[in-house]
Amino acid sequence: MECTVSWTGNTGTNSKMGFVAETGSGHVLMMDGAPDTANPDNAGQNLAPRPMETLLAGTGGCTAYDVVLILKRGRQDVHSCSVKLTSTRAETDPKVFTQIHMHFTVTGKGISEVVLERAIALSHDKYCSASIMLSKTAQITTSFELIEV
Repeated sequence: MECTVSWTGNTGTNSKMGFVAETGSGHVLMMDGAPDTANPDNAGQNLAPRPMETLLAGTGGCTAYDVVLILKRGRQDVHSCSVKLTSTRAETDPKVFTQIHMHFTVTGKGISEVVLERAIALSHDKYCSASIMLSKTAQITTSFELIEV
C-alpha cells in the first residue's frame, strides 16, 4: 500500500496548509488545516477535513467494513450500518487520540444483539488494523443500536 501526500499551499505570499493525498489505488483525498487568525502562516482555509479527522474517518470505515462483512458472511439480513466516532486527544504534542467511542447503528431483519456484538468485537480484536493500531494510545469503547426493519 502506498500514498503520496503533497502540500498544495505554496502559492507565493498566500501560503496555506492544504494537502492532497494520491493513493496507490488511484484516488485523491484533500486535507486542510483550520483557519488561525492568531497565526495565519500556519493556517488552513477550512476547505477539507483535518488530517486527524481523516484518520478517525478511516478507522470508522475500517471497522464498519468488518462489521458488515462479518454479518453478511454469517448470512445476516443487514440493510445498513453506520458508526459515529467521538474522540478525545491529548492536550500536548503529540496530540494522539486518548479516547475513542464508536457507536454503531445497524438496520436489518432478524439480527440478534449477540451476533452484532460479536461482529463488533471481532472487528476490534482481530480484523480492524486501524482501530487495533489506535488502541495503543487510545481507550476504545463501543456501543450499538440495532433497528429491526
